[in-house]
Amino acid sequence: MRTLVSGASGFIGRALVSRLGADGHDVARVVRRDPGAGEVLLDVGARRVDASRLPAATLDGFDAVFHLMGDPITPTRWGPIKREAIRASRVSSTYALARALGALDAPPAVLVCASAIGVYGDRGEEVLDEESAGGTGFLAEVCRAWEAAAAAARDRGIRVVHARLGIVLGRGGGYLAGQLPLFRLGLGARLGNGRQWQSWIALDDAVGALIHAATDEALSGPCNIVAPEPVRNATLTDAIAASVHRRARLAVPAWALRLALGATAHEIALTSQRVVPARLSATGFVHRFADLSSALARAVGAGP
Repeated sequence: MRTLVSGASGFIGRALVSRLGADGHDVARVVRRDPGAGEVLLDVGARRVDASRLPAATLDGFDAVFHLMGDPITPTRWGPIKREAIRASRVSSTYALARALGALDAPPAVLVCASAIGVYGDRGEEVLDEESAGGTGFLAEVCRAWEAAAAAARDRGIRVVHARLGIVLGRGGGYLAGQLPLFRLGLGARLGNGRQWQSWIALDDAVGALIHAATDEALSGPCNIVAPEPVRNATLTDAIAASVHRRARLAVPAWALRLALGATAHEIALTSQRVVPARLSATGFVHRFADLSSALARAVGAGP
């Protein structure tokens, strides 16, 4: 395939580009900085796409587009500037790219656009699949707008898959980048009462699922990119500690998280999302790392 990837320098994007290249596919990158030869500029502020540095100076002829661009979700207080960066980097970039793809004479067959399980909001014990209604909260609202921003591509007849990613566990970034140093020092801690559900996926499986979404024509619309078995925060905490041969004896009370992070605490630490990959499973996708221990062994370098 001829593929176009935005967010190619990010944690998931780097792994995706590597896998696509290893599988023999051609990859062009979409960037927000000044583009080099063979790269495409996506100017988020101006909602503009510039393909002039591509050999043919057009986006025509790509088979699949992966749109992973987005400002990092950081464990800090989100003031108005950060919230707007989170929203615009996702919603405005998707709008611009979808509009550019929709205007092509030879558009791609598929746009796989990142989203997040944050769309479901805080749902307690409820098991959530792609048919579940959206929730409330800042991230849920961002995700709904993010997915809606791809309308121009859908209207053009491009198959659009909204890849609702859970917590991605892998080497070199993502959720574990800030967690592993603490756990290796014996400072890993459950969050709040530890009973909130967290839906995760190994990095290798996340990349495989994205490619599966691009190549399986049965998939369109929302697709949960998570492992089959979500776990409670206390279980995830204990498993991360065990993966680095430590024990997790600590807990951070919910009130302390709210004091430190404000409203952000609920969005990224205390929300319960018990999400399952119904559409991936229905289309035959097989997770290589379906259990948490094997995923973490792979992430910390102790597994195949």
